[in-house]
Amino acid sequence: MKYLVLVSHGGFAAGLKTSLAMFAADKIDQVIAVGLEDGKSVDDFAADFREAVSVVQDADSVVLLADIVGGSPLTTACGVLSDLGKLDSALVLGGMNLPMALSSLVMKDSLTGADFINAVLPEAQAALQEFKVADDGEEAEDDI
Repeated sequence: MKYLVLVSHGGFAAGLKTSLAMFAADKIDQVIAVGLEDGKSVDDFAADFREAVSVVQDADSVVLLADIVGGSPLTTACGVLSDLGKLDSALVLGGMNLPMALSSLVMKDSLTGADFINAVLPEAQAALQEFKVADDGEEAEDDI
């Protein structure tokens, strides 16, 4: 099995997992989310992460998404995956958002390596844009 592993500062990873369940509930058992909670140390996060990924078996692999490239959750998760012998086969991406996570969850079993990355990263980038409300030319009346 290939797991989607989300790591973040605070509860972002857990919240993202909750949102993913709304779109892909049938795959949510393949998602692991761990956050570096306020007041906890990096060592605490490492222990939490190690426990969370304990379900990953020798034949399994992971796609690791993190909120910030180079942040403590990402670097610590990579260290734990390395200790477990899983880092060399892992795909690791940073700057996660919901479109990136959803694309990763849906495509993780059908694409690998550069094909996976080339499909997922543009989805994440395309989601970043200004939303403009169309002006219909009429002013709204204030309710008093």
